[in-house]
Amino acid sequence: MCPPTYFTVKYSINPWMEPSRPTDTARAIEQWQHLRDTYRQLGYRVREIEPLPDFPDMVYAANGATVINGVAYSAKFRYSQRQGEAPAYLNRLKALGFHPVEATRINEGEGDMLPVGDYVLAGHGFRTEVKAHRELQEATGSTVISLELVNPHFYHVDTALAVLAEDLIAYHPQAFSPQSQKVLQRLFPNAIEVGAHDAGVLGLNAVSDGYNVIVPPQADTFAQQLKAVGFNPIGVDTSELLKGGGGAKCCTLVLRR
Repeated sequence: MCPPTYFTVKYSINPWMEPSRPTDTARAIEQWQHLRDTYRQLGYRVREIEPLPDFPDMVYAANGATVINGVAYSAKFRYSQRQGEAPAYLNRLKALGFHPVEATRINEGEGDMLPVGDYVLAGHGFRTEVKAHRELQEATGSTVISLELVNPHFYHVDTALAVLAEDLIAYHPQAFSPQSQKVLQRLFPNAIEVGAHDAGVLGLNAVSDGYNVIVPPQADTFAQQLKAVGFNPIGVDTSELLKGGGGAKCCTLVLRR
């Protein structure tokens, strides 16, 4: 995780970002600290990276890399405003003992590459190149499933799909192309389909340990869906960070040894 010390919205690289709308950095820090403390209360070990003053989006740690099987596959950001984050994240992950692999293809880390069971569900269409999916597969040995995103409000796969358990996901079908919807239906026939309202507050930008699921409190219907199948939804407000287009999952990079 990366503290939002310098968080603000001073440019727009996704539909959520409106530089004319005021942001409250102190409130973003308070919400982020609550998220971090929730992880600790659940028994997670949280590693932090020092924020850099020139990169207000660095709080969205999930975009910094993809870490699988002890390999840290770096991000290679599409927009110049974020490109300096990638080497900082890779250096930090190397210091933590992960094997670094520097990407040659444009990708935005775990924001577009979500491990689930035997697969990695990888998004493309707005930020990440399909060729990066192959590069990730070669670097980590994982089987990568490419999914096309079609709605710019869901510009990363982790804004439209949540991994709940090794064999279960939740997703907003309309964020994906018809063919990608068919792929998800085939791989996850019991998946939870989430409606427009809850997806629209980035309710699917959630973090699950297989039982506890951190979700924004505004996604109340999704929380009910989770309870109905035996999960424990925990509401954590990240509404200030949503102004930059991210929620709990965007703020969280999972380190897999």
